[in-house]
Parts: sequence; structure tokens; C-alpha cells
Amino acid sequence: MHLQSRIHSSGFSTVAKAKRNRTQVKKRSLTDQLLYSPAQIWRSRLSWRIAMVVFLTILIVQVFTLWITVNSYANDRLAELSDTARTAIVPLMIEDVPDYYTSPLNDTGIRRLLSTTKVRGLAIYAADLNFLRSYGEATTITLNDPNSVTRTLRTNNGDIYETVFRPSALGRPYNIVVRIDASAVQPQVIAYVKQTLTIMMLMSAFVTTVLMVALGRWLLEPVMFMRNNLRMAAEHPENPQLPDSPYDPADEIGGAIALSHNLIEQNADNIRRIRAAAEDQIHKLAYYDTLTGLPNRTQFVMNLNEHARSRDAADNMTRFAVVALDLDHFKDVNDTMGHNIGDAILRAVGKRLRSSLPESATVARSGEDEFAITVALSGGLVARDIADRVMGVIRSEPFRVFNEQFQIRASIGVATFPDDGIDPDQVLKNADIALNRAKEEGRDQVKEYSEDFDRAVQQRFQMLRDLREALDKNQLDLHYQPQLDLKTGKVIGAEALLRWFKPDNSKEGGSYISPADFIPVAEQSGLIVPIGEWVLAQACEAAAEWNRNGHDIRIAINVSGAQFYQSDIVSYVRDVLNKTGLNPKMLELEVTESVFMDDIQHTIHTLQELHGLGVELAIDDFGTGYSSLSYLRQFPIDRLKIDQSFIRNALNNPDDAAIAKTIVRLGHSLNLKVIAEGVETREHEAFLIAEDCDEVQGFRYSRPIPLVKFKSFITSYDGNLSQFDG
Repeated sequence: MHLQSRIHSSGFSTVAKAKRNRTQVKKRSLTDQLLYSPAQIWRSRLSWRIAMVVFLTILIVQVFTLWITVNSYANDRLAELSDTARTAIVPLMIEDVPDYYTSPLNDTGIRRLLSTTKVRGLAIYAADLNFLRSYGEATTITLNDPNSVTRTLRTNNGDIYETVFRPSALGRPYNIVVRIDASAVQPQVIAYVKQTLTIMMLMSAFVTTVLMVALGRWLLEPVMFMRNNLRMAAEHPENPQLPDSPYDPADEIGGAIALSHNLIEQNADNIRRIRAAAEDQIHKLAYYDTLTGLPNRTQFVMNLNEHARSRDAADNMTRFAVVALDLDHFKDVNDTMGHNIGDAILRAVGKRLRSSLPESATVARSGEDEFAITVALSGGLVARDIADRVMGVIRSEPFRVFNEQFQIRASIGVATFPDDGIDPDQVLKNADIALNRAKEEGRDQVKEYSEDFDRAVQQRFQMLRDLREALDKNQLDLHYQPQLDLKTGKVIGAEALLRWFKPDNSKEGGSYISPADFIPVAEQSGLIVPIGEWVLAQACEAAAEWNRNGHDIRIAINVSGAQFYQSDIVSYVRDVLNKTGLNPKMLELEVTESVFMDDIQHTIHTLQELHGLGVELAIDDFGTGYSSLSYLRQFPIDRLKIDQSFIRNALNNPDDAAIAKTIVRLGHSLNLKVIAEGVETREHEAFLIAEDCDEVQGFRYSRPIPLVKFKSFITSYDGNLSQFDG
């Protein structure tokens, strides 16, 4: 139901988003039309670039043309002046001159010529270039060779122009150099240039405008239309809402726009598909277990909440069983058979649970080897019935994986909604509490939630808080129990035992908390690591003081599994030995068999490093766990410690006596010392002496006592075991 509401919510969101996009498209439609209208074309940077390039190109071509033609124009004006002068001179020439070395012009004609025309002077030469006479201003051109008759001259300021009229132009056998006023030519040229430039500018602007209108209609408008569509696609890639193209898809630009539309639509469709797939994948990763395909804990709790809401809405009395299941010792399967086998078993468990329970049931994988199940209760069923059914499903037959069979067992806790809580999270938590109780009481069983379990959990949390405070406020203390050599009677060691005196408002000022109560809490929480480091430092300091006072007494300290695996115990032991100055041989670390067997390779490596420091090592409570002798030979240990339960019952129970005897012989066969704890009577002592046990400790000699009393004990004890007979 949650998934459906999620999909509906997503659908409504998508529809709303599409409506907003369409509204935005409508609001922009007028702006978009103006954007690529002719008036707006000229606001385009691209339009201005093209306009400037076209305008300047036309202008440069025309300026180049003007530069080529302006000299020709000036020459034409000078030629006109020259023709006017020649036309004025020819009629003045006298036809009947006595010879051709006489000037053909008379003074009267010359004065009229100089006063009424632009001629300022002239020089007359015969056909053979003999100078005859000059009139008016002196000419600069001198005819002294045949080539000089083709010369023309114009002064730097352009006011004077000189040219030569040859016989062919005059119709007489004379050459006349004419000096003409050309001051009007330069203004004419300037006026010509200005007029031409104006025409050129107007022509360039006109051509540019015409070209831009054509380009705007056929190129720029489609390009800006395409750009606007691309912008919309960038802003709303999933739903671009593109307007229809008004351009013919048969031409190049229209075809490009049509192609871009297709690509944008394809991209939007792909994005929608990818987003939907990604959201689905994210949902699966967030709410489903990738290994089994079952809902995970988050989805399971959401389903519980959905059930709770549905129940409230229907106002009915539907109840649900909430089952928490944990596969027993599943870590051993992973460690011994490999994770591939473990993963296959988890998939098989999930599949069997899913197929064996009603369709309405929810089966989830809530942890590494944990499953959670919720089933509606009807027809007189109770939560325990569902839990028993789940247990039957697990036990029904072995799981077959890769042609091998695995008999899986499980611990199950069950709670009922709403009997055990109206908050679904709390009901699941209560099922977990019941599950933990099932594991604590031996596993492979079903436990129904009880408020007593919750109180026990709360007490455990309170004890953990108090224990942290005790460590911070130095409320912890060490007591010492002597260890004696059975052959010499000497005190050769002491075991440091942790004690906690918790202050209160009672008349006694407080009370001792049993180690059996607080040590498991410390181990489960990891607090045992800093506590263990404190014990090691305090005990080594005490032992170092005994040694300095002449008592060669070894200190034995228990090391928990958490210390052994979660801390750098080798480095810390080295630091403590250096700080206290204790001889490493005077320190013995005791570790139980179960800790040794958790990780063989790590165990061997750590033990070898500790032994390399010179520290002695012992297996504590030997005989209560399981040790492989093949591994035992690889452990660099010095001592086996017989568990006190065998010693206390050895006199009454032949089996316990046989175990104690076997441990002594086994230890000696491996060249190890053997120490027995729990020695309470003279008969226990005699039994161990008869079996050639090396060392003992127990209430017969002393209870664990504070440091001050222990100092008195080792000072007053004379080494005679018989003194304890009384």
C-alpha cells in the first residue's frame, strides 16, 4: 500500500509539474514570437555580427573601387581644362606667318586669352623644338628632346597644371607648353569623393538591410526558434513542451529544426525512462534486500505502520503477529563453508518462508541472518501459533545448497500488535527482545514477549550506565586469590579478580555487585576493553611491588574475547610492562577455550606475539569448551587451568574425576603446567596431589581478598599446606 501511495504521489507530482510547464510555455509564447520577429532580429548579437561583416565587406569593396577611380576622375577634369585651353588657343593662331620660326600668336590675342581663360602662361616652340617665345607666367616644362613633348606637370598643391599641345592637336607645326589654373579641380575631386562615399554608404546599408531581412527570415529566425526550443529543453528536459515548427522540414534549416525536435523528444523520453528506472532502483535499494529480494527492515516497519493506520481507519480489532527470527550459529556456516553457501542458505530461507506463509503476510530480511514476519491474526490464531508455524517451516527439512544439506536452526521471538504496543516500531522492538531472550536461554526455541523481558533489558541498560560511572569514578577494585605450588606449598601466584562496590544510601553505604551480573554486560557492550586495560595496569603495578619486596609471585589476569580481538592487546601489555617494570615472566594472561577457537589464525599470531614479550599464557576453564588438539599444539601456552566445576564434583562424580585426571595427564604430555581452581577441602587437595597436579587455588587456602589483606597473607604464610586444615 505504501508503494501504491508513493506511485500515486509521484504521478500527481508529475502531472502538476507538466501543468506548470504548460503554463510557463503559454506565458512565454508571446515573448517567444517576439523573440524571433523581424524587429527582434536586429537585437541578436549574431544578426549584428552578420550585418557588420556584410556592411564592412561592401564598404571596403566600394572604397577600393573609389580609390581606383578617383585619380581617373581628377585626370578627366584636367583633360577638360586642357581641351578648353586648346580650344581657346587654336582660333588665335595666325595662319600667314612668314616662317615657322615666328610665333603664330599676336600680343592682342594673348592678352585676351590670359584674361578670359584659365591659361596663365604659355611657351611656343617650333616643330623642331626651338624656343620661339613665351607669354604670361613662365612655364616649368622645357622642351629639349622629343620625349619632353609628352610631359605633363601638376604642382604639389594642385593649383597649376601644365601640358604640351603638339602639332597634331594644334593643326600647326608648333609645340605649345600651356600653364593652366587647375585650382578648381581639387574641390571637384573632394566633392566627387564625398558624393561617392554617401552613395556607397547608402548602398551598403540598403544591401545589408535587404540581406539581413532575407537572412533573418530564412536563417536567423529558424536558428533563434531552434535556440529557444533547446533552452526550453534544457530548463525542462523531461517535459520540454515544444511548439510546432512553422518551417518547412524539406529544406536544410527546417530539416535541422525537425531533427532537433525529434532528438529533444527522444532525450526527454529517455530521461523519463531513466528517472523512473532510477527511482525504482533507489526504492528497491532503500526498501528491499538485494540478496533475497525481500523487504528490508525499513520497508517492514513502514508496512507495520500501514497496517496500524488501516486498522485505525477501519476501527476494527484486527491483530497482527510480529515475529523476529535469527538463524542460530549462522556465522559458523559463513566461516567454515564460505559466504557463497551462506548467501544461498539465506535466499533459500527467505524463499521457504515466503512460500509457506499466507500471501498477506510480510516477510522481510531485517539483518545479516535475521528475518522479520508479520501476519494478521484471525480465526482464533494467536501470535505463538504463527511463531510455531515459522519454526516448523525452518525445521521441516534440511536446506539443500550445491548438492549439500544443511540443517538450520533458528531462535524466534514473537510479539502481538497492538497487545504488546500500539507503536509498530515498539512491537518489533519487543519481538527482538523476545528473540534475544530465546538466544540467551539456549537458542533453537520460541519466546513470546513479556514485560519482564523489557524490564530485564532496562535493568541491563541501567547496569551499563552505572558500570560506566563506576569506571569513571574509580568504584572498581581488584581482589587477589592466592595460587600455591602443591609440591612446595609456596605461594607462586595470584589471580586478579574484579570487584565492584556500588555506593548507595543504605546503612552499609553500598553493596558488592556480582561479577556474574556485570561482566556479561561489560562484554556485550564492549566496555570490557577499557575495564580490562584498567585491570591489567592495576594488577601489574601490584605484582611489581610484590616482586620489589622479595615475593616472586606471578599475577594471573583473565582476558576476555573482546580484549583479545577488539584491542591491540600486545601493544598495551608491552606498554604496561615497561611502565610498571614488572618482569614479563611474572605476568600470566588467561584466555578461555572459546576465545581461542573463534579465529585460529588470529589466535596463533596474537599468542606468539604475547609469548615473544615473555608473558606466560594459560587456557582458563579448560574442559568446558571444545579444543582441537591439533590446534592446541600450535598455541604457545604454558598452563592449563582445570575448571572448578570438575574439582568440586570430582569426589562424588566419577566422570568429573576422570576429566580432571585426563586434563592433568594431557597437560603434562604437552609439557604444560596444570593448575586446578575450586579447591575447597583437604580431600580435593589430596585428590590433586595423588594425580600429580602442579598448582591449586580455591577457598581452602583463601577467598579473593583485597590488596592489603593479600599482602598480609603472603607475609604471614609459612609455606605449610597443613595450616589450612583447621
